[in-house]
Amino acid sequence: MKSEVANKAVESRVSAGNSPSLPPRTLSVAPMMDWTDRHCRVFHRQITRHTWLYTEMVTTGALLHGDVPRHLDFDEQEHPVALQLGGSEPADLAHSAKLGEQWGYDEINLNCGCPSERVQKGAFGACLMGEPTLVADCVKAMRDAVSIDVTVKHRIGIDEVESYDFVRDFVGQIAEAGCQTFIVHARNAILKGLSPKENREIPPLKYDYAYQLKKDFPSLEILINGGIKTLPEIDEHLKHVDGVMLGREAYHNPYLMAGFDARYYAALEGGLQRSRAEVIEAMLPYIKRQLELHGDNGRGLRLNSITRHMLGLMAGMPGARAFRQTLSDSKRLALGDPALLLEALQRTQAAQAALPA
Repeated sequence: MKSEVANKAVESRVSAGNSPSLPPRTLSVAPMMDWTDRHCRVFHRQITRHTWLYTEMVTTGALLHGDVPRHLDFDEQEHPVALQLGGSEPADLAHSAKLGEQWGYDEINLNCGCPSERVQKGAFGACLMGEPTLVADCVKAMRDAVSIDVTVKHRIGIDEVESYDFVRDFVGQIAEAGCQTFIVHARNAILKGLSPKENREIPPLKYDYAYQLKKDFPSLEILINGGIKTLPEIDEHLKHVDGVMLGREAYHNPYLMAGFDARYYAALEGGLQRSRAEVIEAMLPYIKRQLELHGDNGRGLRLNSITRHMLGLMAGMPGARAFRQTLSDSKRLALGDPALLLEALQRTQAAQAALPA
């Protein structure tokens, strides 16, 4: 285990609020299953230095009974990075949170927003919003176990419960257990009858609920999530809440984040403003190192495991299709040569150069 690194990370954090060594959570990328794995997060980190990154949800069962290094290992350049946990047993969550702290994560986030049937069968995710006392117990157990921030990501309601009072009371009770940061996905979660994808699209967005939470709990850190796609939208939300979490837009159009450091973290040093070509160049050493370490050791790492997260890098640009086609060539990917990225870049640049002046 990365004990030395973990210990240093723990010593530099504080239990309430962001450490001075960490940037504020003004911008963040949402935890997304099958997407925000460690390779995706390293890629995003080449685009923005200070935006917070979140893991896919990791269940307590996976950490109690599974391969802990496989679930918790990450690259040091990912900081600031948060571990999202799924579970509903306070003791199990406390143990898992402690593991997350030992591995060097900057935050532990509890999932109270996922509506999938699989998650519901495990009695966690969005259904936990109906059990605020249990969530409070979980938060308290985790806060007692770790010295880093414990946060909660949740919806504004479940099923037919549309009243603002529901989410206000939920946040109020969890705040009494010591949680200071709430990430509000501003839609209801429909627990029966809608797929996870439909749950991201059909329930109407009610941003005003998140805004009102900030008014009612001014001392809490309120972040907003759900359907946010543009810089003007981000700017508008930041007039009302403390931070904005992007979801699928950050994945499908990652270069949107290229201006985040200058626009939202101008007071901090070490921001990035890389071109798309420079982002690719910055990824090559990481890709080569990962393939050397894990390409033939039974973990099944393939070039596509990393490059699949990069398909949207040229979104909206001339030559974007050629870029995606090159990185989707299964025969070339099977060769495991990172130079395929440079070829994709060259094809994109050639398409751009061929445009009329």
